[in-house]
Amino acid sequence: MKKKNFVLLGESGSGKSEIAVNLACVLSKQSPDGKEVHFFDLDQTKPLFRSRDVKELLEREGVIVHFEQQFLDTPTIVGGVEPCLKEEKCYTILDVGGNHTGARMIGRFSRLLNQEDTEVCFVINPYRPWSKDVKSIDQTLSSILQVSSIRKVTIISNPNLGSTTKVQEILEGHQNVLNMIQEFLPVRYLCVREDLCEEIRKKTDTLVLPLKLRMQYEGI
Repeated sequence: MKKKNFVLLGESGSGKSEIAVNLACVLSKQSPDGKEVHFFDLDQTKPLFRSRDVKELLEREGVIVHFEQQFLDTPTIVGGVEPCLKEEKCYTILDVGGNHTGARMIGRFSRLLNQEDTEVCFVINPYRPWSKDVKSIDQTLSSILQVSSIRKVTIISNPNLGSTTKVQEILEGHQNVLNMIQEFLPVRYLCVREDLCEEIRKKTDTLVLPLKLRMQYEGI
């Protein structure tokens, strides 16, 4: 794999943390060179779902998890990001909040994040109110890129309504993402619950990435 560093950005509810956790588990399991996988939870937005909540799961998969506890709404800085981004013998995943706070946090690493060995991904779930139209997406993405000094971003389509999402809902949601974004930025990946992947692959030209739902909370 040419990329060694991965940054996941997205508004609350986009599914970026789920994707980040899945990526970490896949890299840890399938890494042909035995590289360590370092996972940094940098999300400061206090969402309902946090990747740090599945720390034990990640560690069972061999992933090294980094995060700092927050006090109220005070942003915290997680140590060790830059050394891992520079280290050739490890994979690094940054799960970042989708607002200005998260963007500012990674801005200090922009020199490294703009290099060829890094992929910065912006996750869009068109079923969330703040991603319902191109104007809303453009406002969020433009502010993130400006504050973080990131020059290039990969778009990930993640249309879902939770664990009960149907095939038609995925296809309709993904088409909405294409209609809104493809004119400006290529939509490189479509994330789909793993049991629906084969059916979805037959109906889209976008590269489909399977997701195992690991961040499920009882009663939600």
